[in-house]
Amino acid sequence: MKKVAVVFNGGTISMKVDPRIKAAVPGLTGEEIMSMVTGIENYADIESYTFSSLPGPHMTPEIMLELSRYIQNLLDREDIDGVVVTHGTDSLEETAFLVDLTINSSKPVVFTGSMRSSSELGYDGPSNLAAAICTAISEEAQQRGVLVCLNGELNCASEVTKANSMSLNAFRTPNFGPIGIVDNNKVIFYRNSVEKQWIPIDKITASVSLIKCVAGMDSRFINFCLDQGDKGIIIEAMGRGNIPPLMVDGIKKAMENGTAVVIVSRCFEGRVFDSYGYHGGGKELRNLGVIFGDNLPGQKARIKLLVALSHTEDMDEVRQIFEKGLYNNI
Repeated sequence: MKKVAVVFNGGTISMKVDPRIKAAVPGLTGEEIMSMVTGIENYADIESYTFSSLPGPHMTPEIMLELSRYIQNLLDREDIDGVVVTHGTDSLEETAFLVDLTINSSKPVVFTGSMRSSSELGYDGPSNLAAAICTAISEEAQQRGVLVCLNGELNCASEVTKANSMSLNAFRTPNFGPIGIVDNNKVIFYRNSVEKQWIPIDKITASVSLIKCVAGMDSRFINFCLDQGDKGIIIEAMGRGNIPPLMVDGIKKAMENGTAVVIVSRCFEGRVFDSYGYHGGGKELRNLGVIFGDNLPGQKARIKLLVALSHTEDMDEVRQIFEKGLYNNI
């Protein structure tokens, strides 16, 4: 029987309602959660570990990297066949992506959580955890990078995003849909994974901010980021990667400062491209030296740029990390 390490890391899956304040707070141990996953001992030998009891919004890039090292140490053990990690759903996609970028292993790593606390009717934590464990013992889940498993669906950490604040199927992959499902405890994959990137880092050394474009925006936020010493800025631009004209001077200043600027779209689906040649259009930004972030949402582009800039200060290498094989100039 395969052995799976389950790393408990807080989130709604470990919460119950405090009757005094009438709101969900951390309250369940890993052992208490595992006791609700009835019959799992017939599928896998489970070792439980507690990394933290943090709510999703309390995660930081530094804690994410610490968790990545913790998972890597478990994967390096010959007797461990896969790792399952529980996590708060608010930042799950960011942590899973950082772990995906910084871990080097062919063994399955599966993130899961729950949308309802243990005090709510329809608590989905145990079923999600069971499906994640079934995924971790699947031969087909190997060499696919980090996966995210909720509501019986499997998504790649590099693609998935939280698309709904309350639904059980909150995690979705824009453009492509899930990579597979867990049906009757069996894992079924319907398409291949994207090519996994590995970016080894020892610590988070960069600071990166995220700016979302709206109509009429100027360069004030960009200038503030530069004044604060940010090494990178993610611009969540309009449409195909276009910005209001008053932001262009800020982009120019960032380029002169040697700050990495990555353009993504504020649209839920689609990718950025240098289609438009007007002032503030993608073609002008490309000519200024801005990096294009393909179809990443802003929050995940920030994670990738944090990791990239913690790995290298060579802007050509940073561009390769984001654009290799995706745009004509790479």
